[in-house]
Formats: sequence, structure tokens, C-alpha cells
Amino acid sequence: MEGSVLTEVLQRVAEGRGGVLGVDPGLEIEPDDSWTAVSELVREPYTLMGELVERTAGRWNAPRHVGAALLWKTYGYWHMFPMALGWALDGRVPVMKFRDTYFKVSDAGVTIGASRITWGTGSEAIAGAVAESQAPLVKILSRMARVGERTLWGSTAEAVAHPLTQVVKGDYMTLLREIGKPVDGLLTPSGDGYFRKTCCLWITLPDVEPCSTCCVLARN
Repeated sequence: MEGSVLTEVLQRVAEGRGGVLGVDPGLEIEPDDSWTAVSELVREPYTLMGELVERTAGRWNAPRHVGAALLWKTYGYWHMFPMALGWALDGRVPVMKFRDTYFKVSDAGVTIGASRITWGTGSEAIAGAVAESQAPLVKILSRMARVGERTLWGSTAEAVAHPLTQVVKGDYMTLLREIGKPVDGLLTPSGDGYFRKTCCLWITLPDVEPCSTCCVLARN
């Protein structure tokens, strides 16, 4: 079965997180009424996207622009997660075409899956997925909530690096360079880890500790 090694890794990660995962471990789903097409998020006047932003902001008692940033940190991470792992495991990348991607609100914030997976190879497949499936959402979130696109793309850059330092070891800096803009140049390696050059805005919430990769820590 194509992608069986990757889906086994995803299943292990899900089990280690008590079943809470932001991407379906099998990647492919049969959408029922619990799933919503991601294409609905870009349908004007963006009512559904606004509801997700408000839901995220309410969950963390955050201003709207922070809610948008944290929503993207979640969605962008889980969208990138299987692609980064696939690249590190054997170079085969599971691409969720925009038209085939679905989401639902979950304990992970959101969980995504696709009615059909298209398998690509190498960083080119990831770059194409970023352009097709992430860029439209980033533009709408940025415009809707007045949060900078660079801030949002910083979360995508971290979504490349985090699984390749914590789940399957991989050269995330090489992958970021090969993907190119808008994610290249947004992380700084530091020892066994990295720091962001942009803030995900988590630190703006009351009574929270900064992320271990926070750009604020990098300045200290």
C-alpha cells in the first residue's frame, strides 16, 4: 500500500497523543456530514473562516488577530505534517489537493483529511501544495484579521521543522531552502533546534510561557 510507512508513523503519533491528531492518520477519508470542504473557507464573504477565527479567539480569550494567527498555526501545521514526514521518510509526499481537502473542528483544534491523496516526490511537491492549498487561506486570514502574512508563513516554516526534529529526523533547513519563498529564511538553527524569526502571537496571551522556539527568546 502506497504510503504505508507514513501512515504507520502517523498512527503511532496519534496513539502517543491519546488519539488527538490534526490530520487523519489514514490521510484519505470518506467525507460525511461531520466534514466540511476547505474550499468553503475561501467562499465570499468568508463567513465560515470568520467563525473559525472567532472560535479560536474565544478558546484562548484572545483578540481576533491573535485568534487568526493561532488558527493558522494549527491548520498549517497539520497540513504540512504528513508532507514533511513523507519527504524525510522516503521522499514521497502525500499532497491534499485543495479541491479534495476537508476539515472538522476537533480536540486538536481542527483535523484535516482528503477524499483523494495525490502522491508527489521531493520538495517540489511540497512547494506546489503550499502555493495551491495554503497561500489562498493565508491571504484571506491576513486580510480578514489584519495579521501579517509573514507572521502566518512563519508558522508554516515551523510546521516543516518541528516534525523533522521531533518525529523523524530530517534536514529541515535544506527542505525550507528548496521550498523557497514564502517559507525560506523564517527560522534560525540553534543547537539541536531552531528559533523563529516571526512570532506566532501565543506569547501575547495572558499568563502563558513563550514557545521554546519563540523569537523573543532568541533575542535574550
